[in-house]
Amino acid sequence: MPLCWLISEEGNHKPIQLPHLQTVVLGRGPETTIKDKKCSRQQVELKAECNKGYVKVKQLGLNPTSVDSVVVGKGNEVKMKTGQQLHIVNQLYQYTIQFKEDPSGVHGGTKRPREPSSEDRENHREAPCVKAAKQTEKMSVSVSHGETTKTSESFGHWSQGLKTSMQDPKMQVYKDDKVVVIKDKYPKARYHWLVLPWQSISSLKALREEHCDLVKHMHKVADQMVQQCPDVNKLRFRSGYHAIPSMSHVHLHVISQDFDSPCLKNKKHWNSFTTDYFIESHDVIQMLETNGRVAVKEGASELLKLPLHCHVCHRELPTIPALKEHLKSHFPR
Repeated sequence: MPLCWLISEEGNHKPIQLPHLQTVVLGRGPETTIKDKKCSRQQVELKAECNKGYVKVKQLGLNPTSVDSVVVGKGNEVKMKTGQQLHIVNQLYQYTIQFKEDPSGVHGGTKRPREPSSEDRENHREAPCVKAAKQTEKMSVSVSHGETTKTSESFGHWSQGLKTSMQDPKMQVYKDDKVVVIKDKYPKARYHWLVLPWQSISSLKALREEHCDLVKHMHKVADQMVQQCPDVNKLRFRSGYHAIPSMSHVHLHVISQDFDSPCLKNKKHWNSFTTDYFIESHDVIQMLETNGRVAVKEGASELLKLPLHCHVCHRELPTIPALKEHLKSHFPR
């Protein structure tokens, strides 16, 4: 029977074994190195069913535990499979699970899997196993035909959708040996692209100093996308990252500031691009150069609840329809 291991994607500690059908309770403490007081000492209960290939995740703490960005809920239990991501609390402290055959042939062996190195992550490429979404209109950008290594991993959950789209030639508007650019499937403005690295990096929290050159290249490609846009002289653009993204795999948003799109539907959409929830690309680069990691402020999710304010004149608007009507005065067609 295979052994199950809980892997810290941020590399904060060695893998933790989850014995078959035994309850393991984790939270704030030395085993996880988590010191965040918003994380309970008994935040989450894990029970591996090694013969079935999944782990039951039960939220014990008050603050939200999530699997693939979907909140479990206090007292609730969900099943987590290989390829999915567990955030212990408040979309922080990311983990994955890994099943490895017991090399001793005896259930209960304790040989740990080798911790993934940065080289491993760079050489790892994921390929789609589900059909891609609608074909997107291609921009007139040169394409360098870099090849990627394919695996048979399946990305069934919606939060894994970027990993499918980035591999689909119909979705790509630019690619080179380091990154690929796709159109956002649900654009929040007239122009909205995503720049994604081929290297498997789960989120901002997983970025380290060694990724600095890659992040700078993503920024450079973002600038190229803006410069080739036919409305570059009419519209302002911003490039940045969401503090707590809903989609797995780190991605840089390149978005025009008109926000003229039927896909922009609620306060969360608006505030995710017009408050400090949106972290500028150059700020991420500076944090990596200075501190070797990206700091996401505690309580970032509260920014999504702020009142609606025009990002141009700062006028407060009561509803999204009122805001969209107001924006027409700043960005006429």
